[in-house]
Amino acid sequence: MNKEVLLQDLGHKDYKETWDYQEELFKTIIDRKIRNRRAEENVPTNNHFLFVEHPHVFTLGKSGNIENLLVDEQILAEKNAKFYKINRGGDITYHGPGQIVGYPILDLENFFTDIHKYLRSLEEMVILALAEYGLKAERSQGETGVWLDVGTPFARKICAMGVRASRWVTMHGFALNVNADLGYFDLMIPCGIKGKAVTSLHVELGKQEVSVEEVKQKLMKHFSHLFEAELIAMAKKDQFTS
Repeated sequence: MNKEVLLQDLGHKDYKETWDYQEELFKTIIDRKIRNRRAEENVPTNNHFLFVEHPHVFTLGKSGNIENLLVDEQILAEKNAKFYKINRGGDITYHGPGQIVGYPILDLENFFTDIHKYLRSLEEMVILALAEYGLKAERSQGETGVWLDVGTPFARKICAMGVRASRWVTMHGFALNVNADLGYFDLMIPCGIKGKAVTSLHVELGKQEVSVEEVKQKLMKHFSHLFEAELIAMAKKDQFTS
């Protein structure tokens, strides 16, 4: 098993461009697994973890309801936002500046073959990172992601999650609101869940801005521990490389 995870911070990148890159890495891992089985080889598969910050974009999962997007194309254009139907689970979500988006593209056969455990581990990574800021973040039963004040009228979501998996290889991931403009969440019913609010770390801490790099460091620390993984940072590049 290969527990090394190649870490790339892509900086600010277009959603579709990043999605295509994810697909490329995802396919490369699956192709390697197929060749291993057909040829009875045992060449290790790679694992990847991408950090990225997207321009304003709304994405709808394969089981999502388009009615959860509350505005039309004209308003999206006025807001400088794009929209994509994509191949992850879950409903509608938003990505934009001030948000840490993480895409682990892992061969779970290098770690554990349990999708439920995988999602709970990603949630735990975020919960532990937020605890370092004095926030009690939790899971909400039946609702993937990370929440604050669960079970109260003030319940609010701070991190959304949606993944795709095939042959135990994952893609897509999580979106943690750090300095996000929460006004964009008013343009949809987040994750298709009515009557629940959304929040951001800087709002919860009462700060104008929280260090995104500091939050990333905390996330990486907890990811490494939970997955017993060794993160290997790759240099930032202007173009994607695999």
